Amino acid sequence: MDELIRQGAQGEVLHNDDTTMTVLSFLGESRPRAPGDHEAESEPCAEADTERTGVFTSGIVSTKAGRRIALFFTGRKHAGENLSKVLAQRAAEVGTPIQMCDGLTRNVPQQFQTVVANCIAHGRRRFVEVAARFPEECRYVLETLGEVYRHDAQCQEEQMPPEQRLAYHQVNSRPLMESLAQWFQQQFDQHRVEPNGGLGQAIIYMQKHWEKLTLFLRQAGAPLDNNICERALKKAILHRKNALFYKTENGAHVGDLFMSLIHSCQLAGANPFEYLNALQQHSEDLALHPASWMPWNYRETLAAAPGI
Repeated sequence: MDELIRQGAQGEVLHNDDTTMTVLSFLGESRPRAPGDHEAESEPCAEADTERTGVFTSGIVSTKAGRRIALFFTGRKHAGENLSKVLAQRAAEVGTPIQMCDGLTRNVPQQFQTVVANCIAHGRRRFVEVAARFPEECRYVLETLGEVYRHDAQCQEEQMPPEQRLAYHQVNSRPLMESLAQWFQQQFDQHRVEPNGGLGQAIIYMQKHWEKLTLFLRQAGAPLDNNICERALKKAILHRKNALFYKTENGAHVGDLFMSLIHSCQLAGANPFEYLNALQQHSEDLALHPASWMPWNYRETLAAAPGI
């Protein structure tokens, strides 16, 4: 796990988010709330609220040159704090990574610098939720964002490198996003939308996070959304649904270890069962050379030295 974290720390883009979890040994316990920690960005910390009682599983997906690594951490810490744990293993010469998350402040690490991008899919979802009440307005927003996603799909289909993808979006997606920003402002300037209503709140969310939502128009390699991390967290959610809880903190750590290895295998196109068997069969060499036993290269290690 340590080597997986170290390699994940070197990623170009780090996606992160949280979901809730239950650890029985934590029930009835609490620990001091970290400075600035709150459940939602709109909720200020009350002076009397000095204890953190929640338990979370954080999912972090690191991507670099087509390689994807999934990391899971369960405990009292939020996604930003767990991302700090990963970034502590980052080599200084690698530079500042792009971070993709939603707009919650708890997702951003306090100890390390990242170039933060926010998830367009989160903003889009707010318009989907009110589309039945504001069909015409929401149709315009959803169709505009759909065009942007079609442009990104074209970049993926043609396997454009990051700089070429950036130039493509600047030519094709920037006008769409600029028009959308103008339309948002017009709704308030012309009193077409009530700011406290559902549509108004959806627009305000987009305006508030606009710079981070549009990082893909300024930074090569910046993704549009955090969907890869949300798909990873579905592994933790499915585990929570089936197992209901962990008994102890150590049990949660073991669960995180296996979820990290299994989902990293799936992202690398490796068979998790075969991979975990290989790790057990070659545990001595694994302890000596952990970097040679990653989900994406262990088969080459076996082929190069079948007598290990």
